[in-house]
Parts: sequence; structure tokens; C-alpha cells
Amino acid sequence: MRKGLEKFNELIAAFEKLPGVGKKSAQRFAYHVCLGDSFGGLKLAQSIEDAVRFTKKCQICSGLSEDEICDICSDETRDRALLAVVENPKDILILEQNGIYSGLYFVLEELTPKIIEDLKNCIIKNGTEEIIFALTPNINSDALIIFIEDQLKNLDVKFSKIAQGVPTGVSLENIDLLSLMKAIESRTKI
Repeated sequence: MRKGLEKFNELIAAFEKLPGVGKKSAQRFAYHVCLGDSFGGLKLAQSIEDAVRFTKKCQICSGLSEDEICDICSDETRDRALLAVVENPKDILILEQNGIYSGLYFVLEELTPKIIEDLKNCIIKNGTEEIIFALTPNINSDALIIFIEDQLKNLDVKFSKIAQGVPTGVSLENIDLLSLMKAIESRTKI
């Protein structure tokens, strides 16, 4: 790297750390925000700073929020009988973008006794009747579903998982709208 361009090279290195961004793309991004559209670059920097400062996890579902409780959990018009268990907050964004699901969510990024207790409390508080496992189809997810079913067997809830249409081992962010719609609509009872 050339001397005298430390800040520019730091910016390239920062872009390279983003998922899916290689050296050439990082260089193009850095050039664009510094010289191609410096006003846009400053606006991007401010947006990143604001998002990092104000985005947190919802205290109920662990989805993304700028408040203690997210808009989905506080929305009284949502179907509280349905609770989709997802792997990460990005999955909520994907399902919400497409408008194909109107229930509540619960993010299961890790499996701890506290998370299971939080899930139970969420089910009881909302009067949940059906849990939909919207997890990436694979053996680990199947084992997780069995474990959670066992932990929740004393609650009066039905269990289902997203149906065919989502290929095994592919995360929800890489699924086309039609396949995702079919998977939600054709979920199967467990």
C-alpha cells in the first residue's frame, strides 16, 4: 500500500471486512465515497454512525429495534396466535419485507435456559397457539426443533415448520419470494 494514503487504505480495509466484499469492490467503494460522491460518503458515514448508536435488540423478540420494544411486538394488530421462531434478526426483516406473515417473532440465536424461559413467557403472555419454526432446513435445525418441542410440551401449542420451497442448507436471505411464500403457506405440522 502506498504511503501517504493511510486513511484511504484504512477505509478499503474496513470495506473488505464486510461480508461478500473483496479487495476490488472495497477499492471501488472507497474511491466512490471519497472522490466520486464525497457528500454521499459523509451521509453514509452519518447513517452508519446513527444505525450503530441507535439500533438494539427488542427486549421481547430480540429483533432489531430503535426502542426497548420493537414495532412488531408493540403492534396490537399482529396475529398473536402465531409465533415464528427464526435464527437471527435478519430473518425477521426478510419475512417482513415480503409481507407474507402477520404473526409475532422470536429470535433464537443461541440456546440457553434463559432463552427457553423467555420463549415460554412469550408464548404464555401472547396466548400463542402455533409456533412456526422458520429455520434454515438442516439436521441441526431438526434437532433444535425436537429439543424445543420437548421443552414446551406442557404448553398447549401446535408446532409447525416452514415447508418445502426452501432448499436444505440455504439461509432465508438467499430465498426467492415465491419459494419463501410457499414455505410459509405450506408449513407442516410436526
